[in-house]
Amino acid sequence: MDDWQDRVDAVWADDALSDDDRVRAIDSLALEREYEDAVALFERAGARDSAGAEMAAVSYYRRALAAGLDESRRAQATIQLASTLRNLGRIDESLQMLKEERERGGALSDEATAFYALALVSSGDNAAAASVALEALAPHLSQYRRSVTAYAREIGERDA
Repeated sequence: MDDWQDRVDAVWADDALSDDDRVRAIDSLALEREYEDAVALFERAGARDSAGAEMAAVSYYRRALAAGLDESRRAQATIQLASTLRNLGRIDESLQMLKEERERGGALSDEATAFYALALVSSGDNAAAASVALEALAPHLSQYRRSVTAYAREIGERDA
């Protein structure tokens, strides 16, 4: 890992920083990179999101995604942006992004599924949220996998 990322990680790990101090520290580090550096934009988005400045975070997330992130950060940015959109009441957009991320089947598929279930709850579709969450949980169970999977699908089909 390069020195720049180490310094960014140190800012995130510093629990003594206020939200505003964290945003300022990340912004300062971002200035060391190119203006539209995807990773710097992603870090700036996350700092704002963490500080409760969701509207500002959305712009940075979109710019980071457009600038091109590696696969891991792309998935993280997509999930974080979708979660932020959900918090801002833009549920349909959040659901679409998370559905697409789940379908990609990448390393953060379970994480995308968890946030998809949250977005379904926000949309008022509690049964679909329970179905999605239970189906995602079932493979991790030591017993009753088949039963839980079947019940989850039944819930999803009954209310579809």
